[in-house]
Amino acid sequence: MPADPARLLQVIEDDVLPLTERGVAAGNKVFGAALLRKSDLSLVIAGTNDETDNPLLHGEINTLNRFYALPERPPTSELVFLTTHEPCTLCMSAITWAGFDNYYYFYSHEDSRDAFAIPHDLKILKELFGLEPGGYRRTNEFWTAYAIRDLVDAQPEPLRSDLRAQTDRIKSRYAALSEQYQDTKGDNDIPLA
Repeated sequence: MPADPARLLQVIEDDVLPLTERGVAAGNKVFGAALLRKSDLSLVIAGTNDETDNPLLHGEINTLNRFYALPERPPTSELVFLTTHEPCTLCMSAITWAGFDNYYYFYSHEDSRDAFAIPHDLKILKELFGLEPGGYRRTNEFWTAYAIRDLVDAQPEPLRSDLRAQTDRIKSRYAALSEQYQDTKGDNDIPLA
């Protein structure tokens, strides 16, 4: 059964976005992630992109590194992997290698390209693997990927309207962060800025 979209949106808004605001202020992209316990959706750890330190520290990778630095951590089989943007191939592979059986994403690859002017995920899927947008299997032997937008749309009213309002609020904050990143990305040393 998919995770509660209300809780996923709350974690993005309350835990990931504040970290992302600091990350973008330091010159990083707008991507972030969080790990939650499946049992009660409590937050284990949240993180954000840190490509200015290392171009491999995407939001998901940085979050995983922080998770594996915890002195005690639950098994990944007991966790929900929440990401603000549909993971790139690097991050999908990391999620797979770490043993997660799921991930939930807020923005799609197409959103990253169209709303954030960051087309690299789709270019890499096309150039390296010959895949068109949406061409990878969202349900496979390793994990199932869920679009939070689809979970929100499946909710009954009035909850659906409330979640859509929260989604719009989150999107507004990300739009401002994207503009800030685009205005300053020439000052950083990220290879695929």
